[in-house]
Order: sequence, then structure tokens, then C-alpha cells
Amino acid sequence: MIKGYIQVNLFDMIKQLGEDRTQSVLSDFFCPLNKDVEDFLRNTSVEFAKQRIAATHLVFTSYKNSQVLIGYFTLASKAIVVYKSGLSKRLQKRISKFAQYDTNLKRYTLSAPLIAQLGKNFTNDYNALITGDELLLMACKKVEKIQLDLGGKLVYLECENKPKLIDFYSGNGFINFGQRKLEGNEVSIFEGEYLVQMLKYLS
Repeated sequence: MIKGYIQVNLFDMIKQLGEDRTQSVLSDFFCPLNKDVEDFLRNTSVEFAKQRIAATHLVFTSYKNSQVLIGYFTLASKAIVVYKSGLSKRLQKRISKFAQYDTNLKRYTLSAPLIAQLGKNFTNDYNALITGDELLLMACKKVEKIQLDLGGKLVYLECENKPKLIDFYSGNGFINFGQRKLEGNEVSIFEGEYLVQMLKYLS
């Protein structure tokens, strides 16, 4: 864990504080750069936590003698397909340890943790209290801890095809492995026709 920050599992908060008080904490989250991140935390994360669809982890820090919510990340387990083309031989070898390979289609199928949401809280400029790199590192460290018990070495995410986002994740060790076409209400939320899929091998 990175020093100076406290991580709280949303499901644990619901059990300790109840839904109403938990929802009050979440309603203070504001993210103008990504309304999907804001909307998920405020309106969907509690139900997803209760149903075990996805686990949200809230990040707090001490500010002016109180604990304030500065960001969060959400993890889920998904099955993904990774095509052999475009992967280095080293990464192909690493992925093969955790995946089934289809020789005809030349692709790997595997289950891996998904960083489904990642965002900072811009309320009262709390976003300045943590960097995006630190928040992403927390998410990866949480995955590593889970995989010590479960097995695995890979994590992946999906993001819009925007140079700033691609550069951010690439700078943190993620590589582009494919695209996923937008589905359902995603079409009205995201720009473009697909999300870029990126993965990282956790050493």
C-alpha cells in the first residue's frame, strides 16, 4: 500500500455504515473529466458491490484534520481474447501460462482482472492530493495481492481511443492488445465506436 492513503472496500463500508450513509459519502464525488466514472460511483457501484459483480475500492487521505475521498478504482473478473499478432514473443510465452491457445484462430482466451473504473475526486480540488499514476499503481497492487491467493499475473483495462489516455496507460506499462466494440448504453457514453483494450504483465 502507498503510504499516506487509506483504501476502503465499498462492500465493507456498506456493512459498517449502511447504504444511506455510504451513498452520502459517494455523492460527494465529482469528476468532470469523465462523467461515466462519476455516474458509476454515485449510481451503480453500491448495487454492483452487493451483487459481487464488481468490487469498488475507495481511496481516502487526511486533509485539514479529516479523512476525504480522493479517488477510487473498481475491479472485476472477465474473460478476454488476446490475438497472438502484435504481441512480443516474450509476452506470448508469459500469457500462454494462464490461457488456452486456439491454433486455428491464433488467439489466447483467458480470465483476468479488469480495472473497470479509475478516477479522482475533483470536489474541493481533492484530485490534487493524489496522482493518476499513484491511483493506477494502487489498483495494480490490489490485483497482485489478490493473485497471490488466486493465481495469475495479468491485469487489463479498456479506455477510449484518446492519445492522452493511451499515453497515460502506456507510460504505466500497459500495452494495446485489441479493441472492443461499444455495446448498449456505452454508445451514448463514450466517443467513437470502440474501446481500446490494454494489458499489463505484473512482475
